[in-house]
Formats: sequence, structure tokens, C-alpha cells
Amino acid sequence: MAKYEEAFKRQVVQEYLRGAVGTAGLSQKYGIGRSVIRRWINAWQRHGKSGLRKKHEAYSAEFKLTVLQRMWRDELSYQQVSAVFDLREAGGVSRWDRQYHEGGFDALQPRRKGGAPIMSQSKQDPQPAAQPAQDERSREDLLKENECLRAEVAYLKKLDALLRAKQQQAPKKKRKS
Repeated sequence: MAKYEEAFKRQVVQEYLRGAVGTAGLSQKYGIGRSVIRRWINAWQRHGKSGLRKKHEAYSAEFKLTVLQRMWRDELSYQQVSAVFDLREAGGVSRWDRQYHEGGFDALQPRRKGGAPIMSQSKQDPQPAAQPAQDERSREDLLKENECLRAEVAYLKKLDALLRAKQQQAPKKKRKS
């Protein structure tokens, strides 16, 4: 994902707010997705200048649960609840939602970053690292695989069509009996 300076984001939002051009025009002009521009506009309208600043915060499990409960209660999308709570990435809320459904409140606890993992007192037999089951693969992995398979099918169809066309155009030789 590309990173943009705060001043650039502000410039794009100001252009939009002046009304001279819409999100489609700005998207084309700057080569940025319309959804990204809409996110900047929403952040600006809700939180002003601070809505466009980079934000690096670790959130408590209680805060994450509050965000999720608000999303469920008001039937908000990840984007909408991110805007309400001034979160920079809707993907984070999506991850919290998945973690909560898979492991409950404890799964929302902040994880320790870096360093060696804390070892338990009891030794357990090491289990061989198996490939993740189909159910455990992430949505993004599945979408990428789907896209690759579609491209492969399209390529094979095109190749087949070209071979058939070549066969039809080739002069047919008569066999002598």
C-alpha cells in the first residue's frame, strides 16, 4: 500500500471540497483509488487535519471490543466504524472482528512484538509444521489464487482458440491412396 504525505492528502481533499472535480476526476488525475480518496474526505470531515495524520497506536482489548460492539449495534461497515473512531485502517477492525469470533475477548489482547516467545514450563512434543488447511487460508490468499486460476484459464482458452484458427487456415493436404 502506498504511503502519502499529509500535505498531499490535504491538497486532494481541498480540491474535492472546492467542488471543481469529483472523486473520479481526482482518482484519474493522481492515480489513486477512489475509495482511498473517499476515506481521506471522510476522515477530514469527521476529524479535521488530524484525520489525515499518520497514527501509530496500540489499542487495548477493551477499546477493540467497544469498536466491535458499536459496529454490530449500529450495523456499520468496517470503513464507517473506522471513521467514527478515527482509526486509520478498516482492515484492523476486520481483523479484530475475525479474532473475536475465533477466540473471544482474549484474542483481542495486544500481542507482544519481537523477541523470543515465552516458553511454558512443561515440555511438549514438537508437532510437525503442516500446511494450513483449506479452511485456515486467509481470504486474501484465496482471492489471489482465484485470480491466478482465472488468468490461467483465460490463457489456455486463448491458446486453444489460436491453435484452432491456425488449423482451419492451414491448407489441407490430400492423401494419395
